[in-house]
Amino acid sequence: MRTLDVDRSDADYRAWLKEAVRKVKADANRSADTHLLRFPLPEEWGIDLYLKDESTHPTGSLKHRLARSLFLHALCNGWIRPGRPVVEASSGSTAVSEAYFSKLIGVPFIAVMPRTTSAEKIALIEAQGGSCHLVDDTRTLYDVSARLAAESGGHYMDQFTYAERATDWRGNNNIAESIYHQMAQERFPEPTWIVATAGTGGTSATLARYVHYIGADTRVCVADPENSAFFDGWVNADPTATCDCGSRIEGIGRPRVEPSFVPGAIDRMMKVPDAATVAAVRLLARVMGRKPGGSTGTGLWSALRIVAEMLAAGQRGSVVTLICDPGDRYLDKYYSDAWLAEQGLDIAPYLAVLEKVLETGEWTAE
Repeated sequence: MRTLDVDRSDADYRAWLKEAVRKVKADANRSADTHLLRFPLPEEWGIDLYLKDESTHPTGSLKHRLARSLFLHALCNGWIRPGRPVVEASSGSTAVSEAYFSKLIGVPFIAVMPRTTSAEKIALIEAQGGSCHLVDDTRTLYDVSARLAAESGGHYMDQFTYAERATDWRGNNNIAESIYHQMAQERFPEPTWIVATAGTGGTSATLARYVHYIGADTRVCVADPENSAFFDGWVNADPTATCDCGSRIEGIGRPRVEPSFVPGAIDRMMKVPDAATVAAVRLLARVMGRKPGGSTGTGLWSALRIVAEMLAAGQRGSVVTLICDPGDRYLDKYYSDAWLAEQGLDIAPYLAVLEKVLETGEWTAE
């Protein structure tokens, strides 16, 4: 038998790949770190609350980090090819960031999104040269994305599978390492709790794995909105858990437990009412003069509940949560009283709970 030898090396493709990777890495090199902001709480409480402001990335959200990692992962695996589209299933923010990186390396981009996605997000995707394929049933996002990629000869990025494995969770200035570096000079430098939300599950996996990797005592809590499978899947140890309808809180909450969600790494979950999420969004806008997106409100509600819990127990320490994206993408939703009425959401009781926490530190039943 003779030696069989098949050489598929392609000098033109390798030159394109080298330049594409350089461009994506250069984006990271140009980017400054995001700010860690202090939420105003009474100094005498002995509890500090911080918000990692991910809305300052070039594409305006936490998903910029994820999209960069996904593109490097897919490029280095040989999955993205010149002239062929990248296709992604998304509720919006990841698609905005992936459209940016697609334009950066010169490939087409198709976002498969729920028809309810905000007009502001659609406009941002199209401004980056991407196109939007809208579907009525969020449960079909995955199959439609895979089909479009197959039909076009492109690559289905599949953030919900690859988010946790594409991100370098051991460090390399990921969000967890950045938080610990920025906390180093604070009075309670090791957070007692970090609160995240779950869309893919990749951020909570990165945070929890890094905490374990460095041997920190920090606990990680994941806040989940209504109409999401993550909480039930985690509580019941059921990776097959599903939900019949989509989340009203764009960017988080999924109709199934996504492959990138790592339940064993996290310590705690909270199921947060959507009205509570919007109340927290409105509170943050009033208290800090920053309008965040909905997922920020889900995390802030849970973080303030933990603050009140720590205060009641006489515990000192720090809590960190995230500003995931800016509120100007949701002015027709979370900042619209007409939308709240249409959805049947009454935020007044939840605002009262939050205001009571800020006044006295006490958490009352919502």
